[in-house]
Amino acid sequence: MKKHVFFYFFIVLVATSCKEEPKTPYLLPENAETLLTADSIKTWKIARRYNGEARMNMGDCFLGYRQCFRESGLVRDNNSSLKNCGPSLEASWKITTSENGHSYLRLAGDKIPELLSQEEDYKFFKILHLSNDSLTLSFKHKQFNEKRIITDYLVREDLEVEDRDFHW
Repeated sequence: MKKHVFFYFFIVLVATSCKEEPKTPYLLPENAETLLTADSIKTWKIARRYNGEARMNMGDCFLGYRQCFRESGLVRDNNSSLKNCGPSLEASWKITTSENGHSYLRLAGDKIPELLSQEEDYKFFKILHLSNDSLTLSFKHKQFNEKRIITDYLVREDLEVEDRDFHW
C-alpha cells in the first residue's frame, strides 16, 4: 500500500513540476518603429527559419526573399519578382501589445487569406527581438492539419550571413 501511495505522490509531483512557466515578454525598444523602418524604408531578408526546433532548408525563394517596411505603415515583399515563388504580399503593418505584454507585428491586407491559407485578412507575428540589424518573429502556421510555430530570423538586407544557404 505504501508503494502505491508513494508512486501516486511521485506522479502528482512530476506532473505539477513540469508546467511551463509563462515567458517574460520581450521588452520592445522605445524606437521600435524606427528600427523597423530606418526613418523611411528598411529592407529585411531571412537569415534562418525554424519550423519548431528544426532548421528549414533555404532554397532560392527564401534566399531571394525581401520584405520592405515603410514608415508610412506599408509593407511589401518581392515574391512575385522571383521565379516560381508566388505572389507578393502588400499589407499595412502596426505594432501591438497583447494583454500579457507580448509585442506583435500585425499585418493586414487583402492578400493575406490567400497567401497564408487562412480566413482572416490579418496575421500577428510575435516580436522576439528587434535591433538595428536583426528582427526575430514567430508565428503560428497550419501545416498538414497541424499547427506549428515558425520562427524567422531576419537581418538587414546588406548584411552577410554565414551558412545562410543551409540544406540538409
